[in-house]
Amino acid sequence: MIELNVRHSVAADIAAIKTVYAGPIAIAGTLQLPYVSDDLWEQRLNKPAPGAYSFVAEHAQTIVGHLGFSVMQNPRRKHVGTFGMAVLDDFERKGVGSALVQAALDQADNWLDLTRIEITAFIDNTSALALYKKHGFEVEGELKQFAFRNGEYVNAYTLARLKPVKSCATH
Repeated sequence: MIELNVRHSVAADIAAIKTVYAGPIAIAGTLQLPYVSDDLWEQRLNKPAPGAYSFVAEHAQTIVGHLGFSVMQNPRRKHVGTFGMAVLDDFERKGVGSALVQAALDQADNWLDLTRIEITAFIDNTSALALYKKHGFEVEGELKQFAFRNGEYVNAYTLARLKPVKSCATH
């Protein structure tokens, strides 16, 4: 594993975040399109939707990963969050994804009181699936023809992690 600093993103990070998502592995593993405009990234990161959070992972002052986390705004689903993430292709399997997921789960569990975190992952994205399962996510179902990628439809799993119930000691 490498030394990482996870923090909230700032406007100066936009170009580096765009680079993270431009890698072939990131494009194949996310719902991002290639050749996304700078304006779109600026809008996403400078004018986030309500309940949206943006984390970056840095190694040696270089942004090597990004995670966008959103809390559902529907009153009946305000206990639920979801996220999307990517890691620079050269930093796959070096602990970046794990550090970002852990930061999001800490925010969800200890600061936002969320009890359910949902994520989708392509069924062939074995690295992402292993990462999510490592952090307590379980597959809940398969979504057929979930997305169009590289000329064909691909399936995805929907996964969720339910917050463990903490018991209080009684006196």
